[in-house]
Amino acid sequence: MDEVKSNGLSKWQSTFLLVLRMAIGWHFLYEGISKLLIPNWTSAGYLQNSRWIFAGLFHAIAANETAILIVDWMNIIGLTLVGLALVTGLLTRPACIGGILLLGLYYIANPPFVGTDFGLPSEGHYLFVNKNLVEMIALLLITVFPAPKMAGLDRLILLLKTRKSESSQKKKLENNQPAIENMERREILKNLIHIPVLGVFGIGAAKKYQWESINAITGATIKVSDSSLKDLKGDLPKGRIGNFDVSRLIMGGNLIGGWAHARDLKYANQLFKSYNTEKKIFETLEIAVKAGINTMNTSGDQLIIINKFKRITGSKLQTYHQVHPTKDDLYGAINLAMDGGADMIQIQGNCTDWRVRDGEMDVLFKAIDRIREQGFQAGLGAHSVQALIACDKAGLEPDFYMKTLHHDQYWSAHPKENRIPFEVDGDRSMDHNKFHDNMFCLFPDESIEFMKKKNIPWIAFKVLAGGAIYPSDGFQFAFENGADFVCVGMFDWQIVDDVNITLDVLSKVQDRERAWIA
Repeated sequence: MDEVKSNGLSKWQSTFLLVLRMAIGWHFLYEGISKLLIPNWTSAGYLQNSRWIFAGLFHAIAANETAILIVDWMNIIGLTLVGLALVTGLLTRPACIGGILLLGLYYIANPPFVGTDFGLPSEGHYLFVNKNLVEMIALLLITVFPAPKMAGLDRLILLLKTRKSESSQKKKLENNQPAIENMERREILKNLIHIPVLGVFGIGAAKKYQWESINAITGATIKVSDSSLKDLKGDLPKGRIGNFDVSRLIMGGNLIGGWAHARDLKYANQLFKSYNTEKKIFETLEIAVKAGINTMNTSGDQLIIINKFKRITGSKLQTYHQVHPTKDDLYGAINLAMDGGADMIQIQGNCTDWRVRDGEMDVLFKAIDRIREQGFQAGLGAHSVQALIACDKAGLEPDFYMKTLHHDQYWSAHPKENRIPFEVDGDRSMDHNKFHDNMFCLFPDESIEFMKKKNIPWIAFKVLAGGAIYPSDGFQFAFENGADFVCVGMFDWQIVDDVNITLDVLSKVQDRERAWIA
């Protein structure tokens, strides 16, 4: 029994080692129990974000319903058993080895290397060392100490075995029996310290779960769509612009950039910016790509973050970038787009409107020529169909059009008799019967008629009138009336629904007056 009592460590060393073991056990146990209690918890997202040596294997597991179900339950059971073993001090060494293996898999799946941990929430900005690695080292430290050196069931079991072996010396011990029994009671109580700890854990975990169920923002309170990638109805069709195959549904950049046409809602822009953190943007783009969207419309400095996403994920996401050439700076923005890795380049809608309105159409000719000379597809955008009509009469034909298109059958649309060409980019009126950031295609019938005569691919944008029209309605109106593609800003939770709506609409659009140009 002396061998059990004397462990070669000081009282404080033994105590701190015990606290370390139980703290890690507490963490494992809570992770296991919480995952068991969270409805529909899955490790699929964690595995899908893997970017290191076994990324392909992790992605395959995440994509397989049976495999991910097995992995999820192995996670829950493994974390719970390791946690219980470490808290109680039972089978400590095997539990440490099991914990090290689990943490090692977590580390390999998403290591804290430069450019690999973009898609996951973390407590800090790690470089090589994260909490998984730290806990692995701590468990390795605990492993090298014999389990009986720390209070727990392993030590208690050894104590009982030792006492049994000493029964043969009963006669020798009789003279000192009360002291021995008192010592054994203290030793037994010390090795059962996990009982109150587990009691505190159970009460705390139950209260936390109850509080979160009632007070926390849960999936039920913020749910906007049940759709996920597994709910996709098919492959998104593509059209052709120059040498590029472009998905019929294109990702818009406004929501990611924080530009919201929200009428008189002052907070919307800041809300969008706050929601779309870099990690959320990457997550959104990854969902879009996996859903079949292969092209995005970008502007400003968005190419920087798109290029980072492509570099990290290896994605082939295509971009057509908006530029705003002026009389004083014809080629600056164009050159930046080329150097920034844009695949195609398009003159912004308001730029075309303003250049035509202000009698500076020569700027557009020179800009289009510059884009083409450098081997890029050149697009011409517009909000006002009058701008495109003027360009067409002057002989300016782009490689593709980017033209707004939506109907006016929604509440905030002002009467057609009050609409003025080019006012989309003008002042906003306080009069509801005049323009107030409420319309982006002031003359849809004229736009449709103009495009019928043009054998040039047409990307329709603002098809939802800045959120005033439902996607099913807006997509159908655009495709039925001649659009070859629709460009729509989407949050991550809207993407699968929008892809499915596009598939449904395209399956119903059989005969339309304007032939498919792309």
